Amino acid sequence: MGGTFETRLAELGVTLATPAPPQANYVPSVQVGDTLYVSGQVSMADGQMITGKLGADLTVEQGAAAARTCAISLLTQVKAACGGDLDRLVRVVKLTGFVNSTPDFANQPEVVNGCSDFLVEVLGDAGRHARSAVSAGALPRNVAVEIEGIFQVAV
Repeated sequence: MGGTFETRLAELGVTLATPAPPQANYVPSVQVGDTLYVSGQVSMADGQMITGKLGADLTVEQGAAAARTCAISLLTQVKAACGGDLDRLVRVVKLTGFVNSTPDFANQPEVVNGCSDFLVEVLGDAGRHARSAVSAGALPRNVAVEIEGIFQVAV
């Protein structure tokens, strides 16, 4: 088992899997100094994309649950970028959450809270971050949520 953060994940019943390779022409993450930029992670559960539009197909609660899966994928990418040592993560710096939503849907912050709340639950103060929550008229493959992150890591 890993260190402190992975122990907390295990207590929550969460295991970080091996990240899937990119499905397009990009890399999962780029590290510059102690800053790690992680590409957008889409809502997935049990190997299946969580799809639909908030305000039409999904409730705020379902959207928050989808955003939580993005948090798990973000941590998976951080762990992979840190050579398998999640405890090299110093803090979450900033998240940008994109919510596939109807024009009249106005609860993007509550949806992206699914990711933010999970990161704080796992990482404590290291999980507190700056954030944007943005409406998107469409997301790739009709996923419900996509979230990208900036992290500080020990070098």
